[in-house]
Amino acid sequence: MIILIYAGMLKYSGFAAAGQSVNDLFKQFPASVKAVLGLGELDITSVLGYYAVFYLYFLLLTGVHAVMLGTVIIAKEEHDKTADFLFVKPVMRSKIVTAKLIAVLINITILNLTTLVASVVFVEMFNTGPPITDKILQLMGSLLIFQLLFASIGAGIAALTRNIKKATSLSASVLLTAFIVSAAIDLYNKIDFLKYITPFKYFPAAEVIRTGTYAPLFLLLSLLLITLFTAITYYFMDKRDITI
Repeated sequence: MIILIYAGMLKYSGFAAAGQSVNDLFKQFPASVKAVLGLGELDITSVLGYYAVFYLYFLLLTGVHAVMLGTVIIAKEEHDKTADFLFVKPVMRSKIVTAKLIAVLINITILNLTTLVASVVFVEMFNTGPPITDKILQLMGSLLIFQLLFASIGAGIAALTRNIKKATSLSASVLLTAFIVSAAIDLYNKIDFLKYITPFKYFPAAEVIRTGTYAPLFLLLSLLLITLFTAITYYFMDKRDITI
């Protein structure tokens, strides 16, 4: 992530030097390409506009990390044939699941903080205008919610699915589908109602930057989904027969 952010800001310095011609070039791209790249109507020659576009790649990377981490950490005991060692001990399954979820939380928090620190340092290094540290902090807050949501989805899927390969494939499919739906919404305004089923649309970077806050409805929806999938994880892990 550190290397990505540094390389990305190096590219920004080139865009900034090219000036308006870069925006004119991107405007000529097909709408489908701009939707996938998250270009929208942002001015990528400004550090804030460029970072807002760059933020999409943070969502993709941290989303994959979170959903895979949530899936694997729940399913790994059966896959690694260590379930017989862990689950026969005089420890409640809920306590084991709690420990695993705390480990997930620590991992995604470290990645989020790394992204935050690297962003603040490298943006400041290449920024020639007003500081945008406050906007970066707001975006990292929404990124953390996004990570928690996909981690809980991954854990819930793993609890529901016995086969780890099926669980990881399904988790990856959920993330990919959410991204494709998000891009489709940018292309076709008539399906804007689908934004409620794709977390990529819950806290758009441009909207967070413009308003300086998170949409209460999507914040509540995120918290409800995190709670729901966490509850699914606990319930089905407590009820299922563990293959040892």
